[in-house]
Amino acid sequence: MKMIERLFEKFLWNSRLLVIAAVIASLAAAVAMMYMATIDAWQMITHLHEYSALSGEAKEMFRTNMITHVVEIIDGYLLATVLIIFSLGLYELFISKIDDAEHLATASKILVIHSLDDLKNRLAKVVLMILIVKFFEYSNEMAFNTALDLLYLAGGIAFLGLALYLSHAAESPGNNKH
Repeated sequence: MKMIERLFEKFLWNSRLLVIAAVIASLAAAVAMMYMATIDAWQMITHLHEYSALSGEAKEMFRTNMITHVVEIIDGYLLATVLIIFSLGLYELFISKIDDAEHLATASKILVIHSLDDLKNRLAKVVLMILIVKFFEYSNEMAFNTALDLLYLAGGIAFLGLALYLSHAAESPGNNKH
């Protein structure tokens, strides 16, 4: 009976290796997002020559479209970083510590994950940045027809500021749980 228990526990412990599928898939998706954002950036840059030939309202519309494209590119890169952080975090939590992340002075501490809470906090910060970028994109396209529209914009900015403040306050030394 003891041997069956040991075999089952070994099987159960090794089942954590299934997480490698999520690590590889997340990393592949991150590469895909980086590729798409880079292609978008390149295409945007190659169309910049058109800007000098425009005037008036056409120039303003082109500029607004370019700003929207920049925001979309930033969004793509931020989403790619979420996927990278997610894959690194899963690997460190379920498979093995990444030696270079722990020991190299050049390694970013944001990529060192010690618990599910660490992973959740790091992902939440990047998702918050994505939401801020999306808010900027939508506010850039919004038509302000009434004072209430401006009030909504100001309220959204205030809520984003509060969210940023709370995310930074949570990591202050007095609130650090490690």
